[in-house]
Amino acid sequence: MTEADIKEVNIKYVEGMLFSARTDSGHEVLMDADPKFGGADKGPRPMDLLLAGLGGCTAMDIISILKKKKQEVTGLEIKVKGERAPEHPKKYTGIELEFRVKGKNISEDAVKRAVGLSMDKYCSAKATIEGGAKVTYAYRIEE
Repeated sequence: MTEADIKEVNIKYVEGMLFSARTDSGHEVLMDADPKFGGADKGPRPMDLLLAGLGGCTAMDIISILKKKKQEVTGLEIKVKGERAPEHPKKYTGIELEFRVKGKNISEDAVKRAVGLSMDKYCSAKATIEGGAKVTYAYRIEE
């Protein structure tokens, strides 16, 4: 694995159930729990961000492909719905994506092809969720 293949996100505790996630590209996202679990609703839930990451990944693929196909896209909206298991770890048991492409003279074949390529070949978020990544961990205590 090369250095370019490794991504890092650093999570820091802020207060209550609020956490800050800083990506290796320098962007920050706040995450918080639902108030019924001690949060203050100051940011999205981590599992919401998982769905957002999937939607964002496929959105970028689709726009890129449609631009290469010379489609006059004026908008793209993706509704991502996730159904979670009732028992812990309450993982997503099903995820549904609905794509709405707006534009002028948009070819249905081009949209179908772009969505298919994203879902079946290019979207690394979907491939990770679907295939499952090996997760390892370690810890240390500091005083």
